[in-house]
Amino acid sequence: MPYEIVVHELAVKELEPLRAFDRRRVLAEIREQLTDQPTTATRRRKCLMDLTPAFEHQLPIWELRVGAFRVFYDVEEDEQRVHVRVVRRKEPPQKTEDIV
Repeated sequence: MPYEIVVHELAVKELEPLRAFDRRRVLAEIREQLTDQPTTATRRRKCLMDLTPAFEHQLPIWELRVGAFRVFYDVEEDEQRVHVRVVRRKEPPQKTEDIV
């Protein structure tokens, strides 16, 4: 059964200023990567166990890599729901801790 994807207000606000191409790409990857098995680590998805972000979230927080962008989300397994919390650009010298 596919997971329901909920994009929170902060993530929507961060998606709005992106170029249309980037926004479509990020949203397509969210649908493709997080609809089934969002808590399975892959080359582009990882669990951030030791990270406490400043935005609203429930532990553990997960990261999805989409090119230069990072999608941070958490999952309600019981409800089969993925909460997309924020979408941030990560430049080469930055670390994940710098953008959350």
